[in-house]
Amino acid sequence: MKCIVAGHQAVSAAEFAELALGTPVELWLGVEGESDEERAARLDAARDILADPEYRDLPDELVRLAARVVDENPGLFNVVPLVRPARRRPVRRQVAA
Repeated sequence: MKCIVAGHQAVSAAEFAELALGTPVELWLGVEGESDEERAARLDAARDILADPEYRDLPDELVRLAARVVDENPGLFNVVPLVRPARRRPVRRQVAA
């Protein structure tokens, strides 16, 4: 199945996310081995983007996208549904008067 976003074909999940969000995924997640200086510059750029009125809803969009990816690909993060244990009611013992 082809994933086409804004007229561009995404060939990987990272490329799809970049096309959908309009920003590189690395801007938000960072890259392995980045220096403190590179991290500070990346976070400054991210803050500038979030300050732009065009991107003010971006954090919400990122959360929705992440939730959709986890929901549609549970094996991707080795996610297993948690079963809530049944509530145990305390046993009340009545004493004869």
